[in-house]
Amino acid sequence: MNDCIFCKIVNGEAPSMKVYEDEYTLAFMDIAADVDGHLCVIPKAHCESILDCDNETLSRLMNTVKKVSEHLTQNCGYEGVNLLNASGKAADQSVPHFHIHIIPRKENDGLDTWPKLPGAKEDIKTVFEKIKMI
Repeated sequence: MNDCIFCKIVNGEAPSMKVYEDEYTLAFMDIAADVDGHLCVIPKAHCESILDCDNETLSRLMNTVKKVSEHLTQNCGYEGVNLLNASGKAADQSVPHFHIHIIPRKENDGLDTWPKLPGAKEDIKTVFEKIKMI
């Protein structure tokens, strides 16, 4: 896509700090500079979100997420990772190119990356009956 910033990064039209790259995926530093080591992992092929991503691309992306996460925990002094994704406007997706954020973590690092949710509005059994797939 011509106006997609992540496609521009893939094509070398926009700068990035590449951490990992293979034929299908790219991991680079998130320029938000909000947390040390914050990375984004993207498929090189454009898809907007997990909702329109084919299974092969998704599998390759998740393999890269795992590889980079293992590198962070085995070689860089981190003890865990948070994986974050927003798919769709209703989920506050900010860049319309599928991506997974990796937030490297250390014990007692003071980060609060789990969202504060207001509580369910419907009975759990009612929701279960609506969304179950089996």
